[in-house]
Amino acid sequence: MKFRTSAWSLCFGSILSMFLFFQPVQAAEKEQYQADVIIYGGTSAAVIAAVEVAMSGKSVILVSPDTHLGGLTSGGLGYTDTGKKEVIGGLAKDFYHRVWLHYQEGKAWKWQKKEEFGNKGQGTPAVDGENRTMWLFEPHVAERIFEDYIRENQIQVFRNEWLNRESGVDVKKEKISSITTLSGKRFYGKIFLDATYEGDLMAAAGVSYTVGRESNQRYGETWNGVQKDAIHHRHNFRVLPEPVSAYKIPGNPDSGLLPFVSADPSGENGQGDHRVQAYCYRLCLTDHPDNRVPFPKPENYDPAKYELLARVFERGWKEVFDKFDALPNRKTDTNNHGPFSSDFIGMNYDYPEANYIRREEIAKEHEMYQKGLLWFMANDARVPQAIRKKLQSWGLSADEFTGNGNWPHQLYIREARRMQGKFVMTENELMDRKPTPESVGMGSYTIDSHNVQRYVDENGNAQNEGDVGLGLPGPYEIAYGSLCPQKRECTNLLVPVCVSSSHIAYGSIRMEPVFMILGQSAAVAACMAIDLKAAVQDVPYSELEKILMKKGQVLH
Repeated sequence: MKFRTSAWSLCFGSILSMFLFFQPVQAAEKEQYQADVIIYGGTSAAVIAAVEVAMSGKSVILVSPDTHLGGLTSGGLGYTDTGKKEVIGGLAKDFYHRVWLHYQEGKAWKWQKKEEFGNKGQGTPAVDGENRTMWLFEPHVAERIFEDYIRENQIQVFRNEWLNRESGVDVKKEKISSITTLSGKRFYGKIFLDATYEGDLMAAAGVSYTVGRESNQRYGETWNGVQKDAIHHRHNFRVLPEPVSAYKIPGNPDSGLLPFVSADPSGENGQGDHRVQAYCYRLCLTDHPDNRVPFPKPENYDPAKYELLARVFERGWKEVFDKFDALPNRKTDTNNHGPFSSDFIGMNYDYPEANYIRREEIAKEHEMYQKGLLWFMANDARVPQAIRKKLQSWGLSADEFTGNGNWPHQLYIREARRMQGKFVMTENELMDRKPTPESVGMGSYTIDSHNVQRYVDENGNAQNEGDVGLGLPGPYEIAYGSLCPQKRECTNLLVPVCVSSSHIAYGSIRMEPVFMILGQSAAVAACMAIDLKAAVQDVPYSELEKILMKKGQVLH
């Protein structure tokens, strides 16, 4: 049985529903495995954490719901969100050094000459001046590096193993003793890491968490909650010379709302809500004719769904290609840009808490939305001819995601659950208004929340809300306590991805290099907790700090 974020069918969903209902009972205690550290997840943080545990001399098992390892790093996000590269150390830096090594080989440049790519992130000096790093890469290169890590360190990996979220986490006296997957495999460990984007193990273990945006009042912040007046990027309708009506017949509320516009009240500035910032797929496109797969027309394509985009074009929008960020070999990491783009705004609110079937449906809806968007822009007469003609020269990369129709296997889960742990990272720590205790890594990228809702304003026009981009005074420290649950809830779990953070602070922390950094630091702490026979919350920071710095982590 295989779960994937695409190629889903309703028929298979019905079969899977029966599977999910019966399998845990039928296959109980089918196979049992044991290791010092059990890591659940297939993200970049999960792989790096597993490598660190192995290098620290402890046994480790990686239990991955994903078949492909690396999460977004190998799933299309090759235009790395780095911020200040000087604060990226340890195994994270090693990953990007390995990327650099790959692109020193002549055979790496199949579709483009190395000199044609130029110096776009290539050969950036690392902090020590000896190693060299590269921050732009093709998806399959990242996946190969992660697989190299697994092979070199002889890490035992169980793929396509999905946590039984209903009864598969055995907790006794605030300690997880084992986790069980839907196939019936049971994994015993001393310390567990939840390295998923969703925080499923954390939630199933009874650890406190939150979904959505807190109010500004909750943590004394400025940029959390609803932000209708935030115009920080060009992902809003105010960048157009004229407003765009939200109604099917412009100006006529009785005609009904256009697709993908919410009728719900937007809320007041600073007010908390349940809403989640938008998801999308980061697409690896190419304009090389020998490696280009024309955009497929999606099943059940309906051009009426893109009426709002047609009106955006009518108002002179010409920035379609502004986020076709260049990767080696004439490829891109294509991301959201503009009032109506690849972000499927408002269509993911139930994803964090949803069961596996519903999550697959949401992923499929995002895929069909983006495929329809590409088809519309390349073929519909309402799109300016110059844009149509240029887009027709682009397509999916034939040599990427070859087992998935050249479509990324990982939906960009920008935010799901966030733990409410021992320490909560907020805007105040990132802005250097308050000190951060016990640093285990640093972040530096802009605070970046994508749009959260598309609503109707008081004039009947479409508006996007939630897109916040804030520069920081400098790199910031990330507290060890943000990786730890509250001690009264669980003493042998660490969470390096769904960290304890407010929504707006997570907008910066959520970058892939940071997840790798935190994955390694969590693994070091896990090994220390085992040696000391201590709760993860009681690992002595002075010793943890020394070990992390010896391993090349940048903490201060």
